[in-house]
Amino acid sequence: MNKNTPALSAAMIIAAGAIWGTIGLFVRHLSSDGLDSMQVTTIRCAVTAIVLFLYLLIRDRSLLRVRLRDLWCFFGTGICSIVFFTWCYFSCITAGSLSVAAILLYTSPIFVTIMSALLFHEKITKMKIIALICAFGGCVLVSGVGEPITIPTLLYGLGAGFGYALYPIFGRFALRRYAPLTVIFYTFLFAAAGCLLISDLSPVAAYLAAGPAHLAFAAAFGIVSCVIPYLLYTAGLQHTEPGTAAVMSSIEPVVATLVGLIAYRESLSVPMVLGILLVLTAIVLLNRKAAARAA
Repeated sequence: MNKNTPALSAAMIIAAGAIWGTIGLFVRHLSSDGLDSMQVTTIRCAVTAIVLFLYLLIRDRSLLRVRLRDLWCFFGTGICSIVFFTWCYFSCITAGSLSVAAILLYTSPIFVTIMSALLFHEKITKMKIIALICAFGGCVLVSGVGEPITIPTLLYGLGAGFGYALYPIFGRFALRRYAPLTVIFYTFLFAAAGCLLISDLSPVAAYLAAGPAHLAFAAAFGIVSCVIPYLLYTAGLQHTEPGTAAVMSSIEPVVATLVGLIAYRESLSVPMVLGILLVLTAIVLLNRKAAARAA
């Protein structure tokens, strides 16, 4: 293995988290046009599946081949993770705020760490615990600890955290058998199918038929918030433990907070600044661990 692989994998995962931090911009825009959380999820998943199918059809059709006995991996990443987590997350954004949704989503590293220890025998080291505490504590501070959270918002947020945690778990199994592009395509094919079955599609059709600008926005939503970050994250998972990846991607609430600050004029307090520093500290600690392992 190339010595640069751990650092490159970490950079991919951090970049994915940063891109995911901008997702609230798309969600709020689509929500303001009358689409609910499930309809927004449907657009995101369907656009991603279509874009990846066309890309693989042109680039390498062999990447479309999978074995029937492995479809459970994609049911896990697509239905159990993407559909469930995305719907909960978007519902949390709608019910609360970008920052609250981000902090509750980032209970996911806790779930990932526990499941990875049970399923993959990942060691829960002292460094990982410190990084996990820094990341979660930082997310709490970034979210604004004084903001009230309703019961529905809390449940949506915790559901998003658990669903998000399932992607690196099922993804780890899938990556033992297939390339990242194959994993992402079938993940979102399953996710799109699940969304189509449970979503009211008439508002989606009306939105897309409203004009080229709506089609372009939907395409940008899928590509920017899904295709690019999931490709980076899944590729990074090939050489990164799921628990470590989950903490590294906690850069997302930091970016989400900055997006809220810039786009929606949300305030930036001293605790938020301290929270950002804690999240960055967690990432630095885990990157030092990766560098030491590569040396």
